[in-house]
Order: sequence, then C-alpha cells, then structure tokens
Amino acid sequence: MKIGLEVHVALPTKTKLFCSDLAYENQEEPNSNVCPVCLGLPGAKPVLNQKALEISVGIAKALNCEITEKTWFVRKVYFYPDLPKGYQITQLDGAVGIKGYVDLNGKKIGIRRVQIEEDPARIIREKDYTLIDFNRSGVPLNEIVTEPDITSLEELKNFIEELRSTLYYQGVNINQELKTDLNISLAEKRVEIKNVTGVRNLIAAAEYEIKRQSALIKEGKEINAETRSYKEDSNETVSSREKETEEEYGFTFEPDLTFYDTAKLSIPKAVIASSAAKELAYKNEYSEKTIRELILFNKKNLSLLSSLSKEEFKKGVSLIEKFASFGIEDFSDEEFKKMVGQDISSLEKDGFLQLLGRSSKYEEKPDEKEIETGVMEILSLDKNLLARGINDEKAMGFMIGKVKEKYHVSGKEAADIIKKVIKRILNN
Repeated sequence: MKIGLEVHVALPTKTKLFCSDLAYENQEEPNSNVCPVCLGLPGAKPVLNQKALEISVGIAKALNCEITEKTWFVRKVYFYPDLPKGYQITQLDGAVGIKGYVDLNGKKIGIRRVQIEEDPARIIREKDYTLIDFNRSGVPLNEIVTEPDITSLEELKNFIEELRSTLYYQGVNINQELKTDLNISLAEKRVEIKNVTGVRNLIAAAEYEIKRQSALIKEGKEINAETRSYKEDSNETVSSREKETEEEYGFTFEPDLTFYDTAKLSIPKAVIASSAAKELAYKNEYSEKTIRELILFNKKNLSLLSSLSKEEFKKGVSLIEKFASFGIEDFSDEEFKKMVGQDISSLEKDGFLQLLGRSSKYEEKPDEKEIETGVMEILSLDKNLLARGINDEKAMGFMIGKVKEKYHVSGKEAADIIKKVIKRILNN
C-alpha cells in the first residue's frame, strides 16, 4: 500500500496572494472583497505578497526542505468557472521548498515540494443554478506534496497530526479545515480522491478506498487509474473522471511575475513540538507522551514547561493538567509561577481558585453592573466593535471572551449574562 497527499493550507496573511484585497476579513457579503486581479480581468497584473513568501519559506524549513534560492511561478492551465482567467498561478519546478520530510518516530515521510499558489473562487451549487463567490479567489495557499511513503491508516493519522502541529507552530490557523487530495495505490495504478475537506473525512475516505481496492484485487479485477470524489453523506468514493497528467495542464512560466530571492529572508528557527517533547522528557526524566500531548497544539504550555527547572517540572505538568481539568484557559504566566510551588494535588476547584487569588463567586453568575463596566471599557478601546454592532457574531464572541478574561468567569450562564449586557449597551 502506498499513500501520498497533496495538502492545501491557507496562509495567515492579511491580504491575498497577488493583490491588496483582504484575505479573510469582511467575507460575509459575496463578491465584495475583489479587484481586477482576483477577478482575472484582462490587463490586470499580479504583485506577490512578500509575507506569503516568508511564511512559505518558514513552513518549508519546518518540513526539513531544501529552500530554492530563486523561486518562480507557473501557470496551470485549465478551464473551470472558479478560474475566469483560464489558469491558476502556482509553482512546480521552482517551488519554494523541495526534498523535505516529516519524522514519524524514526521513519521519514518524504515531502516532494512545498509550493505557493492562489485559491480559486468558491462555487455554491444550488438545485437549479450555480453561484460563484470571488472573495476566496486569490487567497494564498501552500500545497504540501508528499512522497507516497505512507503505508497504513495509522501512519496516515500520525502524519496528519504531526503536520498540523508543525503548521500550528508556524502560525497557520489549523481550525480552518485542511483540503487534501488523497492518492492511494494498492496495485500498480494510482487512484486520486480530490478535494477531501477535514481530517475526519480524509481518514474515512482513505479507509473506504483501501477496502474498495482490496475487494477488487481479491476478485481479480483491474484497478483503474482515475480521479474519484468522496461523498460524506454516504461515506464512499465515486468515480468522477480519468486521472490527468501534468502534461495535460500545460504548465508554462508565469511571465507577469519574476524570480524571487529567498536567500536574504530572515526566517526564525522552526519549532517542532514532537522534538521539543523529546528534549524536555530527556532533560527532566519525564514521560515524553504526556509532554507531547500538552504541547502539540499549545505554544503557551511549551513556553511554560521550557522555563521550569528539573525540580519544578513534575509540579508544572500537574499544574497545567489542573488548569485544564478546571476549564481555566486564561491563566497568566505570573499565576502559573505563583502556583507551581504549591501543593495542589488534593484541591477542588473552589480551593484552587482561592489559592490562585481569584474569587470563585463569579464563576457561575457574574454581577451585571461589574460586567457593564467591563464592556464599556472594551468598547472605549475599540470603537470598531461598536460600529459592527450586535449582529456581528465574531465581534460579539470577541467581547464575551474579553469580559470573561477580565472577570475570570466561565460557563454558559456567565456567557449568556455577558451577551445580554452587551446587547443592552449596544441597543441604547
């Protein structure tokens, strides 16, 4: 069995890849964040987002790639409604990173290349018609192409977890679902499952396809080289078309862009959580598995644990686990340092909060007058929140989070009270 992936990752930039339109903000109104470049209008010229290049080099380095000193772009020619100019600007031979790997407990899963490319527009299919939203057109992506080195479902799960952790430490928003093209071959011919969204669907699609190909081999039937799609509702893959070759895309050099020098870029050293867990475990004679679980997707935990002496380390791990068990996420570095030397093993939540110096009286039902004061302070610091009003769920969530952090409150009842106060203030 051979499994290879093409993972598409949205880069955390403010603007799009080749124009100054916002990449992720103000996306509610369809076709509002657009310009001649991302609409593909004749004569519009792309200008590369330097930040996207820097982030891409950082990701490629984190994946142990060789960095291409002079990187360049190509046109991938195909015709589809979400790509009005008739081609996608992407990379191939001039990809920003090549010949990398991800280390899975000593086994290296090869990374063929890390390439920069633009996201096409979003297609919305209705029963009798199709709509296109170009707000997404031009959002910067990295496509991470692996070698077909994954040989089992378990290895696939481990690889995706390690990759997501690496991306998290590079600043990528891993709450956005990964889009992956999945290549599986149990015999000579390769089958590609296109555009699988989310980790859960990726594993489910792989599991189904392995069973399907295994059944064909058992029956003595031929496996066709084809492109398939995954149907989430029926949990199956279905044939969509014959597999394309690179030649069919007619890759050509992108003449509107130049060669970009990566050698002069200043890229911070990559943080790999699994490697950090090994170092901390060795240094402090502690369970690598426990440390890895605490830091895999938590920069704060890594920073706190790295700051501890060997004598403090065990208590520090217990303290982080205690904070998590009580649902306290907003603790400060100072509070952590204060508590790390305390005996907390037998404390329940109220006792823990008292030792922490927090009052537990607001944990379930905060005082509305105090909450109102906190909301007014937040609104005075950010006038934009007031302008966005109560219908903006993102703004509302931000304000609720800030008030909860200020008064150390948690729970749904507290959130409902804060939301009620915010609405009352905004409606006045």
